[in-house]
Amino acid sequence: MRIFSGSSNASLAKEIAAYLNTTLGAIEIKRFSDGEQYVRFLENIRGRDVFLVQSTSNPVSENLMELLIMIDAAKRASAARITAVIPYYGYARQDRKAASREPITAKLTADLLETAGADRIITMDLHSGQIQGFFNMPVDNLTANIKLMEKIKEMKLGEIVVVAPDAGSAKNSTKVANKLGVDVAIINKARPKHGEAKALNIIGDVKGKNCVMFDDMIDTAGTICAAADILSEEGGKKIIVCASHGLFSGPAVERIEKCAIDQVIVTDTVPGNGARKCKKISVLGVSDLFGEAIKRIHNNESITALFE
Repeated sequence: MRIFSGSSNASLAKEIAAYLNTTLGAIEIKRFSDGEQYVRFLENIRGRDVFLVQSTSNPVSENLMELLIMIDAAKRASAARITAVIPYYGYARQDRKAASREPITAKLTADLLETAGADRIITMDLHSGQIQGFFNMPVDNLTANIKLMEKIKEMKLGEIVVVAPDAGSAKNSTKVANKLGVDVAIINKARPKHGEAKALNIIGDVKGKNCVMFDDMIDTAGTICAAADILSEEGGKKIIVCASHGLFSGPAVERIEKCAIDQVIVTDTVPGNGARKCKKISVLGVSDLFGEAIKRIHNNESITALFE
């Protein structure tokens, strides 16, 4: 087994390697003067079980292209099996045609990874679970909910209610609420355009309770901030937001600072999570989940326990 890191999230890759008591493989990644990307493995990987760690976060297209080139280089170097470890899977929000003449870019990305030569995918909290069906290869969609729920329990908040920030996250929020043994509430949200969100009303009781929202990602923070403000207006006490992927694009950090949110907890699937800019943001490490998944896959063992 050999683990190699792309340039998008080297810190997480190092922690994964440390969990497995190994070091990252030697790889050269550079750009030509015109911007073309170049990758070369600096050690023999013929017949090896190769794991390539790369989050396709901002800049999404460049990081995706770098991963595709890494996969192609590994295939041409005769690796026995190539597993793309993608802690954050970019383009996942474009998983259907929501309007006429739109692409389904999540499927296109899956096709590109398959064509490049990937044999397996390990990722975390896809925007929608059905994206696994876009691949004709095994996809292990890990979840950060386990670690996020542990953190919430450690905080000993007292009476809490799990709040789904929109209808799309209601299923996941209900599952989390059942595991925590608490009630669930749902916020009815309208989205006038991409990157904007408006909370309309709340289905459920939040008055006098600590509100915990679970979502797969925070991008511009429009959804969670609109949700937090209406929760505060309706009598919610502490407002905690848990998300797997902290993208924090554009005005996200500024919005979080100004809104009713008390704390945001994200994982390190995306580097530079904004924690240095905002005291409200804290980061949980997930290298142990990815490391354990890699170890079990390499040893042909079940990884079911990582989802429970």
